[in-house]
Amino acid sequence: MRHSSVQGEGAPGRAGNGISGAGTRPTATSAVPAPRSGSGHRRGGGAGGAGGKRPTRRGRRRVLRWTASIVALLILGTAAAGYLYYRHLNGNIRSGQRLSGDSGVARGEADAAGRRPINILMLGSDVRDEENAKLGGGWDNIGDPARADVQMLVHISADRKNASVTTVPRDTLVDIPECTDPATGKKYKATKTMINESLANGGPGCTLATWEKLTNIYIDHWMMIDFAGVVSMADAIGGVDVCVNQNVFDQSKPGSGTGGSGLKLTAGTHRVQGEQALQWLRTRHAFGSDMARAKAQHMYMNSMMRGLKSQNAFTDLPRLTGLAEAATKALQVSDEIGTVKKLLDLALLLKDVPVNRITSATIPVLQAPSDKDRLILNPTDAERVWELLRKDIAMDKNGDPAPAESGQPGASQSPSAPAQSTDPAPQTSSAPPASNPAKIAVQVVNGTGVGAPPVGKRATAIAGELVAKGFALAKADSALTPEKATVVRYATDAQAADAQGVAAALGIPATSVQKSAAAARITVLVGADWREGATYPVQAPPEAGSVPESADVLNGTDTSCMDIYGPFTW
Repeated sequence: MRHSSVQGEGAPGRAGNGISGAGTRPTATSAVPAPRSGSGHRRGGGAGGAGGKRPTRRGRRRVLRWTASIVALLILGTAAAGYLYYRHLNGNIRSGQRLSGDSGVARGEADAAGRRPINILMLGSDVRDEENAKLGGGWDNIGDPARADVQMLVHISADRKNASVTTVPRDTLVDIPECTDPATGKKYKATKTMINESLANGGPGCTLATWEKLTNIYIDHWMMIDFAGVVSMADAIGGVDVCVNQNVFDQSKPGSGTGGSGLKLTAGTHRVQGEQALQWLRTRHAFGSDMARAKAQHMYMNSMMRGLKSQNAFTDLPRLTGLAEAATKALQVSDEIGTVKKLLDLALLLKDVPVNRITSATIPVLQAPSDKDRLILNPTDAERVWELLRKDIAMDKNGDPAPAESGQPGASQSPSAPAQSTDPAPQTSSAPPASNPAKIAVQVVNGTGVGAPPVGKRATAIAGELVAKGFALAKADSALTPEKATVVRYATDAQAADAQGVAAALGIPATSVQKSAAAARITVLVGADWREGATYPVQAPPEAGSVPESADVLNGTDTSCMDIYGPFTW
């Protein structure tokens, strides 16, 4: 019988019993491992002196080919599994149209480094189905249009060094533009009502349009999550630490028999997840108001970010995979971020933002004169918050101070917030040349009626100023269209240079020139920030951290506890 050529080649299990190969006599050297093949030594004409045949070069090639084939198979198998899992995650994602109503807000220009801030509208939906009803959504409302009771704007600065979260309370009365539901084609007329109803007027894209109209800020994306999604995400994260100063039980409101999230905790810090996390985010009565609920939601988000960063969740691949699985099932997103890669890229933008550079705020509001149960924006303080976001100025003061600029000694903006020039931007060589001013049709609209009665004949005065500067076709419109900040709007790319020329003639900064499909012609909307004078007043940019106290600001490092309204303590 022929023996294998490697039978006795250094097999330690047999060396101890003096047997080096079947049918061979034991030798004194049989326990010593033979030199490896290819070492240049030969003993007794066989491998290891055992009398077996040395592997041929052809045999070694065959082994190498088999080895290479197995490795290739493993690599291909792993790649295929990864690809299939990637497809699986992409298949989880539900996406929809970014914008379903015209807001008149165009995307801003990039900075000198080609960067722009990113704005993401986060929506918490109370979609009325059986699964969400089991989690507290209300059985009587199944099938009703969903509302977005939680609405937050996440802003990531252009240099990715700071971020903020701004909430508008759900009962705030706002102008909702005309919207078309992309799923059904149904059109909804423009209306003034609570901001949470915008979701039912054309989906998340209508809520995004409402926010753009409200803030004059371009919003890149939206994300939406329902009750069930909150529960699954809280479980995937592993829980979030929250704190209350007193024992809390958010049960039915005394005397009403309805409401209450069911949250029950003893005083102190607790890690909530699953349904208990949802209860924390939904609690309103025990915290005292919608404003306090927004603060509790900000506490939750700050704590979640601290937890994810401490767990290295952004760099731990297995951890990230688990979060991706939960997130792709829980979230609905706008089309342009409807892939795993794009969502991951977005999430990683927050990885390097220090916790102490993350700020949360609730937009300042007042009680509506027409209804004590409704709110309106505080016209002065709310505008200060929107201006910080529009100009990409940090809401915190923890960044390195910027160097003082010429003519502005002592400037103290965050490096993420370069001073916004009030001079029109120079025309680039690629821009079409401006037309003869005498041939440019310009419409001027009075928008000064924000927070105060409109200034009479304001559009007429500014139209007259344009005529004096050579814009012979400038005319005042009789409409009164309230606008917080002065803007120049145009409809087509061919009008861009002309619109910049109109802005330059009035001293309006280039950053306030916007493309809008709703503009029939070049239109100057004289805002509440320009109530007098023939030349637009130079606007000093706000300083980093200059958020009004009424915005109830929280820093990402804040670990304070929520106070509980008396009737809901135990």
